[in-house]
Amino acid sequence: MKSVLKSLANSIFLVLFIIFSSSTPLVLAQCEAETKTNGCHNYRESMKLKIIAIFAILLSSMIGVCLPLFSRQVPSLKPDRDLFTIVKAFASGVILATGYMHVLPDSFNDLMSGCLPENPWRKFPFTTFVAMLSAVLTLMVDSFAMSVYKKRCGKALMAEANNGGGLENTNVVPIDNFEHGNSHSLEMNDDVSSQLLRHRVIAQVLELGIVVHSVVIGLAMGASGNQCTIRSLIAALCFHQMFEGMGLGGCILQAEYEIKMKAIMVFFFSATTPLGIVLGIGLSKVYSETSPTSLIVLGLLNACSAGLLNYMALVDLLAADFLGPKLQTNMKLQAWSYVAVLLGAGFMSLMAKWA
Repeated sequence: MKSVLKSLANSIFLVLFIIFSSSTPLVLAQCEAETKTNGCHNYRESMKLKIIAIFAILLSSMIGVCLPLFSRQVPSLKPDRDLFTIVKAFASGVILATGYMHVLPDSFNDLMSGCLPENPWRKFPFTTFVAMLSAVLTLMVDSFAMSVYKKRCGKALMAEANNGGGLENTNVVPIDNFEHGNSHSLEMNDDVSSQLLRHRVIAQVLELGIVVHSVVIGLAMGASGNQCTIRSLIAALCFHQMFEGMGLGGCILQAEYEIKMKAIMVFFFSATTPLGIVLGIGLSKVYSETSPTSLIVLGLLNACSAGLLNYMALVDLLAADFLGPKLQTNMKLQAWSYVAVLLGAGFMSLMAKWA
């Protein structure tokens, strides 16, 4: 648990450090294309909308991520039920569309902006290159985490067996049968433990990608002085965070964390976008959305987040479920799950029109 908290906290501090360290020269690097002469730039009005956005997005994020966590109180929404599988497929579609329809285009817009020098930013596809590296790095983290755990778990199980765990009834159980049953029990325990670890790795890595993205979009809103843009973003981001929270909440539920760890992960998800807005407000004097430094920093962060989210959605969420035994042996449930994926991806794609 401590390692999870450290990784989440370090990721946030890294984003904040990069932004703070890059904000000093921003005023000197303003893009000439930036204009603030229209009637949508009103400091007082935009500040009111930002304060509303902080509380509205915080509330919608908490509702979205907490809904799956309270689903255990509803018998039909327990993780072993078909309805939960369909709801999870919907949430996976939301995560998939977040990466492809929200984060990746934002990175393209930043790194292909006319405010950046043509060479090298428009001569090489940095967005897809960084997203590819991010996906491979996520695979490495996923793979190494499972390998390290299996080695440790295997040694612990062997030590338990060698120490005579469960030998109280050996006087009535034949040795051959006991050894066969004990090894089968160890294999079953290892499978369950591996599956649980898998869900926990998925939840942690997924939250890491979402946290980075949330800070970035919060920063952009907080630094913006355009009240027309902020007004349309509030509702869109509330729905965005709610649907995204549902996907993350389902992963946290399957990870079976203790209540303290669940509360910490809910807090990190819910608070990062409002934190980004507050940070953007504080940096609004020196931060410019169109300065070369901010475009490069935010574009690269969005590309990293996009690669992570796309990998998690396709490999750890969709492929793991649709290629698993539950959906492979139930064609009707599989068909409804595909419908749910398309609906989730469709709704989130529609949100890209406004946010």
